[in-house]
Amino acid sequence: MMKKITLGLTVFGRRLFLCLLLTPLAYAMSQSPEPEPELESSSNTKQPPNILLIVVDDMGYTDIGSFGGEIATPNLDALAYQGVRFTNFQTAPTCSPTRAMLLTGVDNHKAGLGNMEEELAPNQKGQPGYEGYLNKRVVTVASLLRDAGYNTYMAGKWHLGLADHSSPYQRGFDRTFSMLSGGASHFSDMKPAYAPTPVAKAPYRKNGKLLSKLPKNFHYSSQFYTDSIIENIEQDKAQGKPFFAYLAYTAPHWPIQAPDKTIAKYKGRYDSGYEALYTQRLNKQKELGLLPAAQATTASPSIRPWNELTKDQQKIESRRMEIYAAMVDEVDSHTGRLVSYLKQNNLFDNTVIIFMSDNGAEGHNLDNTWPKDTYPKIRKVIDDTHDFSFDNMGKPSSYTFLAEAWARASSPALKYYKGSTTEGGTRVAAFAHYPKHFRAGAIENNLVSVKDLTPTLLDIVGITAPKDSYKGRPIEPITGISMATLLTDGVLPQAAQQRVLGIQLMGKRAIRKGDWKLVHMPAPYGNGEWQLYNLKNDLAEANDLAISQPKKLQEMLTLWQQYATENNVILPDWVSGY
Repeated sequence: MMKKITLGLTVFGRRLFLCLLLTPLAYAMSQSPEPEPELESSSNTKQPPNILLIVVDDMGYTDIGSFGGEIATPNLDALAYQGVRFTNFQTAPTCSPTRAMLLTGVDNHKAGLGNMEEELAPNQKGQPGYEGYLNKRVVTVASLLRDAGYNTYMAGKWHLGLADHSSPYQRGFDRTFSMLSGGASHFSDMKPAYAPTPVAKAPYRKNGKLLSKLPKNFHYSSQFYTDSIIENIEQDKAQGKPFFAYLAYTAPHWPIQAPDKTIAKYKGRYDSGYEALYTQRLNKQKELGLLPAAQATTASPSIRPWNELTKDQQKIESRRMEIYAAMVDEVDSHTGRLVSYLKQNNLFDNTVIIFMSDNGAEGHNLDNTWPKDTYPKIRKVIDDTHDFSFDNMGKPSSYTFLAEAWARASSPALKYYKGSTTEGGTRVAAFAHYPKHFRAGAIENNLVSVKDLTPTLLDIVGITAPKDSYKGRPIEPITGISMATLLTDGVLPQAAQQRVLGIQLMGKRAIRKGDWKLVHMPAPYGNGEWQLYNLKNDLAEANDLAISQPKKLQEMLTLWQQYATENNVILPDWVSGY
């Protein structure tokens, strides 16, 4: 029998039916009144749970210790081991489409990020669902929680719109400090990840105001965003209201940078090379029960063996990983500060904490090649405004990527990286923690989508999401599934048992049903044809069954076409057909 537990002002188990340069199109926001959602009362609790949603940017699947890594992440690991670790948590292949689904529970092709704004094809521009920002046909979880009496805070990366009307301050958050674009320096110099002119600055907003410079206490991104959330909670704690805090770290997104002191902790740690780290992490995941013992390795045809590199090349590669490890270490350290604050103020036990990466690790070798051909002016600005010397790696004005070899080591069981519709692009480390309510020490292998977080959080609090309209405007219904019973009892909701999950970004496609997955990727990452895999036996997506399983292939193709039609998938004009 399923246990019945009280969360906030409701009972778990209620069903719900439910990276930078372009300026989004303007639109008017309706002010028509609509009744605010109400929380159900309960005689057993005084206040609904606080919610802390932590998102990291481009983190590899095994980067934290509880998922197989060697980086010092004791604070995150303590939460993960005491909560529910997801081994099959699925996102979009890149950041902004993931964030659109995360905050709305609606497929990114309907929420406005059918493609990243920076990558919109000519035939996608101006089409519904391809606005390049979070459109008005969706409602954020922050808006619904605020309507229900929550204080709502956001700090960190937004990437869902540059204009005021599409900023977090206008999409449900009471107080915000947001880096609006896809990437930026992690220090206070405001250098954008890429820009067409050398004088351009990364766009930041505090609440509704664009900033010309960053505050004096902005020493490092992870530090400052954490400070902002703590400050917001502290400022309002006397009100006695619950809070929803969205802490969106920009780490470990490129350019990879970290404080010197933290980088020094990892000096020499990776001198044995990326192949050794790959094997170490793969074996650790098996030891932790996150992978089957017979899990196959993934191919790496384009990665030079470590022993073929020169000593200078090995030195540079080791430093890459030292910096990257320091970034993950910093995320853990500052998360630990926030957790300590919650404990000191008697807030921890009544706070739902969700942690996830927005996509797989950045595995493209971009240091000296991107984007010279496609964006020559941007590449020239990068070259002219950064110091690429070894001694400057990781410091302000540096410009360094993790690159493919270390990205493969960070997700050793999975194929490829960020940007791919294979598992290395979309399967990420994620966990959920809520003392005495969620299962403790659980490993959950069922498929969970980033779209499921909004309906799950609403279910926890007891809010029925609007289905067709919100404050006088038509909206898309939530298509994610509440995973409340999975978190509490390990019971997969019936709606999720036969779910079909589609993915599309920049023409790369995939469809999932159960253990079966259909993938379409261009060369060199695919063969330009549909490929069929059974992930139960082939998580590495190494054995294409498209020829040997023609009936299953056709079944999955039909599901893809259905998904594409229902979600208004518009393939870029350089792609022909579905």
